[in-house]
Amino acid sequence: MSVAVDHTGPWTVADVLALPEDRATRYELLGESLVMSPAPGVRHQRASFRLHVALDAAARAVGAPVEILEGVNVVLPSGLVVPDLVVVDVGATADDPVTVDVDAVQLVVELVSPGNSTMDRKVKPMLYAEAAIPHFWRLEFDSAPMLAVYELQGGRYVERTTALSGTTTHLDDPFPIAIDPTGLARP
Repeated sequence: MSVAVDHTGPWTVADVLALPEDRATRYELLGESLVMSPAPGVRHQRASFRLHVALDAAARAVGAPVEILEGVNVVLPSGLVVPDLVVVDVGATADDPVTVDVDAVQLVVELVSPGNSTMDRKVKPMLYAEAAIPHFWRLEFDSAPMLAVYELQGGRYVERTTALSGTTTHLDDPFPIAIDPTGLARP
């Protein structure tokens, strides 16, 4: 059920976290502004789940001390975001927190949604880079799924490779994984 938001003045992380849980809306804080996004569609959720499973299997295969989470609150110096997927240090989730501190995040993944494309392609990567998250991936769905892989260098993301549909791409960071984006979004 969606809830009307009645608030005066600038928003804080505490204000956002105090909002009632709403499975139809994601709440994020950019600076002092509340940003609300609709829940992801079926294609997005399907791809997120499958990428989550692939990342989890790859991390477990090498014994990486990480956890893969979907749609979790991440506190940045500039606000609060809800990436589609995150890879975090396993110790950061031991106490079952409501938020994950950015210092524990190794990788963020955004799946580009039609209604949030500017946020997913421009705004969020800039915020993640400012917060010094080492790795950023962006999954695009146009025509055929493709995964753009970025690494933080000199305070900004530099594209390292693009995993194209129909081709298995081998990545080394944050742990070894082989991925073909073809099967991520199809029924």
